[in-house]
Amino acid sequence: MANIDLNSDLGENVPDRIVSDDVRMLDLVTSANISCGFHAGSPEGIRATLAAAVRAGVVIGAHPSYRDYENFGRLDVEIDSATLQAQVEYQLGALIGLASAAGGTVSYVKPHGALYNTIARDEQKASDVVAAVRAIDPGLVLLGLAGGVVLDIAEQAGLAVASEAFADRAYLPDGQLVSRAQDGAVLHDPVIVAQRMVRLASEGVIRAIDGTDVHIDAQSICVHGDSPDSVAMAAETKRALQDAGVTITPFVRR
Repeated sequence: MANIDLNSDLGENVPDRIVSDDVRMLDLVTSANISCGFHAGSPEGIRATLAAAVRAGVVIGAHPSYRDYENFGRLDVEIDSATLQAQVEYQLGALIGLASAAGGTVSYVKPHGALYNTIARDEQKASDVVAAVRAIDPGLVLLGLAGGVVLDIAEQAGLAVASEAFADRAYLPDGQLVSRAQDGAVLHDPVIVAQRMVRLASEGVIRAIDGTDVHIDAQSICVHGDSPDSVAMAAETKRALQDAGVTITPFVRR
């Protein structure tokens, strides 16, 4: 019987920019990638989401990004290695502190947005992020895009790694994500999304945007908290996976 984790990006709300229903998502997922504040969220909001994750028994992950609040961390940023490493270290330290205050523990790291996509292919920036994780806590697991170069670099550096697939994103034939600037990059139909994830969990493949099948080895599935109908997609995906005999369980043990 197959096992897979279900995760979502949370802790990204502020009063004038509500993007997700964290409480409802925490009832569905087994892992929560919680904003570290550079791309979204506020200290009080992030702490509230951390406390809700602790109450729900959901595994907590840090979700660091480029320092790009205005663009939600989704634009690439020119940055030198020393600055990138320091900024990721700063974010991890902040979230670990808030998690402790809320009675929780950070177990893994999943970078966000443009940083996540960049380190899937850019060896230097991937090395910078890996160095930051090692400097803060080498026991943290690094979660990244299946097939991404950062996973190899992290393993070589002695970190434990896990790979993920995206329920609500379209794929290129090479396993990279379709750019959000392109039509069809973000999926919205809960039934279609769920069917794709059942196939991923059972066969290890996802249909790419050109109609070909991409082989993906993933231990976790992400449903973006800020996607339209994200709760419906997560609920339908979880139901379909369980109906197919897939066990929903965290990819990392605390």
